[in-house]
Amino acid sequence: TQPQIIGKIHEEYLEAGADIIETNTFNAQRISLADYGMEDLAYEMNVAAAKIARAAADKWNKKTPDKLRFVAGAVGPTNRTASISPKVSDPGFRNTSFDELREAYKEQVGGLVDGGADIILIETVFDTLNAKAAGVATLEVFEEKDVELPIMISGTITDESGRTLTGQTAEAFWNSVRHAEPLSIGFNCALGADKLRQYVEELAHKADVYISAHPNAGLPNPLSETGYDETPEHIAAEILSWAKDGILNIVGGCCGTTPPHIKAIADAVRTVRPRTLPKIAPQCRLAGLEPLNIGPDSLFVNVGERTNVTGSAVFKKLILNNEYDKALDVARQQVQNGAQMIDVNMDEAMLDGEKAMTDFLHLIASEPEIARVPVMIDSSKWSVLEAGLKCVQGKPVVNSISLKEGEEKFIEQARACRRYGAAVVVMAFDEIGQADTLQRKQEICARCYRLLTEKVGFPAEDIIFDPNIFAIATGIEEHNNYAVDYIEATREIRQRLPHALVSGGVSNVSFIAGVRLFW
Repeated sequence: TQPQIIGKIHEEYLEAGADIIETNTFNAQRISLADYGMEDLAYEMNVAAAKIARAAADKWNKKTPDKLRFVAGAVGPTNRTASISPKVSDPGFRNTSFDELREAYKEQVGGLVDGGADIILIETVFDTLNAKAAGVATLEVFEEKDVELPIMISGTITDESGRTLTGQTAEAFWNSVRHAEPLSIGFNCALGADKLRQYVEELAHKADVYISAHPNAGLPNPLSETGYDETPEHIAAEILSWAKDGILNIVGGCCGTTPPHIKAIADAVRTVRPRTLPKIAPQCRLAGLEPLNIGPDSLFVNVGERTNVTGSAVFKKLILNNEYDKALDVARQQVQNGAQMIDVNMDEAMLDGEKAMTDFLHLIASEPEIARVPVMIDSSKWSVLEAGLKCVQGKPVVNSISLKEGEEKFIEQARACRRYGAAVVVMAFDEIGQADTLQRKQEICARCYRLLTEKVGFPAEDIIFDPNIFAIATGIEEHNNYAVDYIEATREIRQRLPHALVSGGVSNVSFIAGVRLFW
């Protein structure tokens, strides 16, 4: 209702030396606006806000054509969280869903693009699942409007534990969102600059994209004139030390930072060389609340399979009897006994697989001892796999996809897995059937690798092949070469399909042992 006031504020920051200004749209999506009965104005507000910022930036671009100014469409976290329950007594409850968030963000991002934003900034991320929904929505808008803008992602560390509100460490957060291929990753808000540094520095060593930081002017203080204690001089000196140490590319301020703060920061870092992007070796980088990186020096990765209704009679009985608390104990025991990942499968005729998968993953998210490890979402049904992908804030593994239904379906599912931010187990299975000879294993795996890397753009390090061991030591003559064929297929994959991993579970042994391995 007062665009001239917002425009004036933008211009004050541009005059102070800002290169990027954010639209006034932090909570301008229908989920947050519903608190005020204004949800139907979401699109209109984002268009208007982007146009106001666009006009201010264009005005200053004409004044100083040698110094371009950009508009970042601000996309906040909403006032809800998809990863944890707002009810202490009901940890499986959620007051929003991935799809509700995606639709709300899609409307918001569409308005920001139509209003002239140069960048989409997904910021103050306290729940990575919310951010993943925003990322999916943003990419869908780009496809539909045939545009492509840079995406910036900025999380928030809520206290000195060094974790987001929903429990992720800095590296786990990066592993979980890097599939969106952002221009930058960083942190903002919450802590003051001095307390935020170590987490920004961690990202600077782990991420191969630009690093951003726009901290608050210290912690809130209602007695301070701006509500925060840190002066322009204090915060500029702190940021300058970060810049000199080579850990920053994009700097700025969040709550409590006035135009004088931005001027002080801009003046301080003007002559400092920005961080050089490091070369990070390709690795499968998964995450629960904590990272799981699988590289050349990694040993076998143990995947606990007891949380699988097709492989554990005990777990199956607990799920069918709706004894989810005891089912969680099964998952907890797997992690305590050394599982670095847990396989969750709900493929049982008496179950609603989508609901069971959703309910169990929601409960896991409330158990930090379990949720610290990544999840392998396991099903023969795509609808169940997708339901699971919408529940996990970390970077999971999908088990599995294959060429069983042809190339078109395989590519479609692979693209969806990539968009949701998952690695994939690829079965040696094509339109004819499972690969039961060495030649068939080699041919199918090579074909899948080409489709994934060349057509889908899937990172090779996020491909995990399962070349099918089948049953061994059965005494049946045609089974005698199964183990040897698997070993030789594994050798071929490691030699000819760079960075791909291999999964193995002996079909008549792995469920008894309760573990699957991959390397």
